Amino acid sequence: MCLPAVSQKKKKANYEPLFGKAQASYPVISNSLKGTVFYLVSGHGGPDPGCIGKYKGKELHEDEYAYDIILRLGRELLKRGAKVHFIIQDAKDGIREHAVLKNSKRETCMGSPIPLNQVARLQQRCDAINRIHRKEKSSYKRAIFIHVDSRGRRNQTDVFFYHAPGSTYGKRLANRIQSTFRAKYDRHQPNRGFDGTVSERNLFVLRKAMPISVFMELGNIQNAQDQKRLVIADNRQALANWITEGIVADYQSLKKATASKKKTRK
Repeated sequence: MCLPAVSQKKKKANYEPLFGKAQASYPVISNSLKGTVFYLVSGHGGPDPGCIGKYKGKELHEDEYAYDIILRLGRELLKRGAKVHFIIQDAKDGIREHAVLKNSKRETCMGSPIPLNQVARLQQRCDAINRIHRKEKSSYKRAIFIHVDSRGRRNQTDVFFYHAPGSTYGKRLANRIQSTFRAKYDRHQPNRGFDGTVSERNLFVLRKAMPISVFMELGNIQNAQDQKRLVIADNRQALANWITEGIVADYQSLKKATASKKKTRK
């Protein structure tokens, strides 16, 4: 979970240096995700910034916003007792409160340079996930991929959730998170509506990553309305909170179903 350069002897309980000095320490507020394992992957990074939007004369890079949300998500999962592996890492950025997140090429794949070639880049992060996955003994292991993708500047994007073709549990998790988002939108923006969908998609990372996975597009970095949402740090935190809430609901539901089956067998 920590960068290779960080000595394990210096690692403190409830402390993750990737979050930055201000938020490196975190409280464990519940055990609702105790026993779970997550592999968190922000899109692009290193030599590839992903999609680029223009905002008040400045550039917004997809990889920086996806990474900030991934860190926030990881912190929320850790606070609930989960074990978290950050596949894409930046030793300096941490969780940031700025509107315009400065771009860098420092990101690594768990300490290894990220290739520019797309296939090599995607294979590298899948290999990293799978190496850890084989060693983890948890029965609930999930990979979460986050992008802030573009479908053209005119298209405002809600949130779209993808799972691997035929993945029952991937679809289940995606639906849980989608339901959480819909409920939040209905509460906070009742007149807006929510059009985010769940669908299977034959993406490279969904095919190659061994854990049950969900791939999320959280907005359109090139759309002016989406930009206004993404540049607000509290909104990025809200996205992380809502994803966490959906994950907790999915895990607790599966846990309850498993306990019920065991009780029935007795």
